[in-house]
Amino acid sequence: MKEYQLEAGLFKTLMHPVRLAILDILRDGEQCVCHMEAMLGFRQAYISQHLMVLREARLVADRRDGWNMYYCVIKPEIFAVLDATNAITGKTSQRIIHAHGSVECPCPKCNIGEVSASGRSSTVFSREKSSL
Repeated sequence: MKEYQLEAGLFKTLMHPVRLAILDILRDGEQCVCHMEAMLGFRQAYISQHLMVLREARLVADRRDGWNMYYCVIKPEIFAVLDATNAITGKTSQRIIHAHGSVECPCPKCNIGEVSASGRSSTVFSREKSSL
């Protein structure tokens, strides 16, 4: 059964609903952790734990840009696996739809044009000031 260990490891990685939701968010391309936090409603630390599992499985990669950590899928073939799972289970779509304005997201991607002189989004800056 050793010949199936690699495949079993991949399915183990996909066994958590939050990881599936993260991959779903990443279908639209690179996203920052704060965007995922706003979309999913979970704390950054919890999302980061799941991102670590996805990174260790070599499904996603990360990069830092100033205060923000960005993630992207590096094995887009995973979407075919997720789509096949949707077809088998009869789900038409598991996509998390972000209706701009319905979720307050402080990420630079969602707040284009709202950048302070420091180069950071004013929403993030004001949130950090309020926690001091």
